[in-house]
Amino acid sequence: MKISNTAPIVILTGAGISKESGLDTFRGNGGLWEGIRVEEVASPIAFQKTPDIVHSFYNKRRERLLSPDIKPNAAHYALEKLEKEWPGEVLLVTQNVDDLHERAGSKNLIHMHGELLNARCVSCHHIFLWKKDMDTQSICPNCTAVGALRVNVVWFGEIPLMMDVIENALINAALFVSIGTSGNVYPAAGFVQVASRSNDARTIEINLEPSLNADQFSKGYYGPASETVPDFISKLLDNI
Repeated sequence: MKISNTAPIVILTGAGISKESGLDTFRGNGGLWEGIRVEEVASPIAFQKTPDIVHSFYNKRRERLLSPDIKPNAAHYALEKLEKEWPGEVLLVTQNVDDLHERAGSKNLIHMHGELLNARCVSCHHIFLWKKDMDTQSICPNCTAVGALRVNVVWFGEIPLMMDVIENALINAALFVSIGTSGNVYPAAGFVQVASRSNDARTIEINLEPSLNADQFSKGYYGPASETVPDFISKLLDNI
């Protein structure tokens, strides 16, 4: 595929890219929500009513993310290579709350759904790096409020982060690539329409299998992210 080497690129990544690193996805067999009602662990109401359950759920996720066997895979490193070598701007937008893109070296990155390793105080609204367990007795390092800390993850019913920046990037992108997404979580599932309608951008889906909105993309590449993403990016960089 040939596009101008100064053309801006927007990449969207979802749970599929992290699954090969050992992190569970949200949906499907063995997914994080299997046997758990979303309302019990990922909503402001759940945090108000049963904070212990919410904290426990995210403590387990945080512990898993920090396990020694969880590492970036070839797809994460390929995206870092694209950012470093592409002459134009590359913006990486991820739905994932893990830090695998950062570990791989990506820098121009937006976590639209927040970050698992950050805590946010609902009292003073400060955000902190937080790698240990959290509970109703945790103390805010800034205002010293007790029990006011929550994981800095966007819950259902909350607005994803930096949407104005993301939308502007999509409007100006010449290439939009969606990697490892289900195609049924909005607003991310609508990014392909914004990119294609605003700037007639080339739109590419890279996934294990076609997503729910696969027919909206110019082209799709299917297979494990650790194989398909490096191959796609290598070919893209070869055309500079």
